[in-house]
Amino acid sequence: MKIISWNVNGIRAVARKNLSESIDQMNPDILCFQETKAQDDQVAEVLNAYDDYHVYSSSAERKGYSGTAVLTKKEPKSVSQGIGADDHDKEGRVLTLEFDAFFLVNVYVPNSGSDLKRLDYRQQWDKAFFDYLKNLEKLKPVVACGDFNVAHKSIDLARPKPNYNKSAGYMQEEIDGMDRLTQNGFVDSFRYFYPDKENIYSWWSYRAGARGKNVGWRIDYFLVSKSFITEVKDAFILNEIMGSDHCPVGVEL
Repeated sequence: MKIISWNVNGIRAVARKNLSESIDQMNPDILCFQETKAQDDQVAEVLNAYDDYHVYSSSAERKGYSGTAVLTKKEPKSVSQGIGADDHDKEGRVLTLEFDAFFLVNVYVPNSGSDLKRLDYRQQWDKAFFDYLKNLEKLKPVVACGDFNVAHKSIDLARPKPNYNKSAGYMQEEIDGMDRLTQNGFVDSFRYFYPDKENIYSWWSYRAGARGKNVGWRIDYFLVSKSFITEVKDAFILNEIMGSDHCPVGVEL
C-alpha cells in the first residue's frame, strides 16, 4: 500500500495546474491532502473526478482556509473529523480513517504565523493532538501524516542558525512538540530509513527562487507507531512533483 501526503495550498488551485497528471504519476492507494482552502462541496467537485477513489474531507468554518481531504482506493471501516475538542476542531485540520490494521490520521498542524501570534495556541494544539493520537493508539497502531509545520532537527532545514527561535516552524516550543511525539512512541519514518540524508526538503518559500536553489524545510512527515514501523517498507519525498509550495511525501507499507 502506497500512502502519500501533500499540502496542496488550495485544492482548486492545484486542480487547475497538474493534479490529475501528478496523481497518475504517483499512483497512490491513499492520498492525503492538507490546506484544501475549500468547503466540502468544493472539494468533492474537484476530487469526485477520480473514479477509483473514495473521497472524504473536513473543512474549516472560515471559507477558503485550512482544510483536509483524503482520496482512498480502499474503503475505510470508519471516518471521523477533528480530535473531539471544540477549541481545536473549527479549522478542518484532522481527518482520521480507520483500516483493519491501523488508523490513518491526516493532519494540517496550525502555523504559528510570521509574527508568532499563534505560538501559544500552537503549543496547546500540539499537546491536544498528541493526547488524541495516544488514545487512538490504545486501539490499534497509528500512521499520522501531513504538514506538521515544524522542522524537527537542524538537518531538516537549509538555514537552521538564522531561523532558530526566530521563525515560525523552527521555534523551540514547536520542536518540543515534535520531540513529545518522537520520544513517546512515534517514529519519523523518513529519518528511520534515511537518518543522515541532507538537502531534502518538502516546503520552499515562494520568495527569492527558494525552490530552484533548494533553500527549503522538511515540515511534512509520516509518523508511525513504533509497533508498526516494521510494516513500513520505505519512506520517500517526491520533490520533483510541482503545483504547490510543498511537495508530496509518502510511505510504502
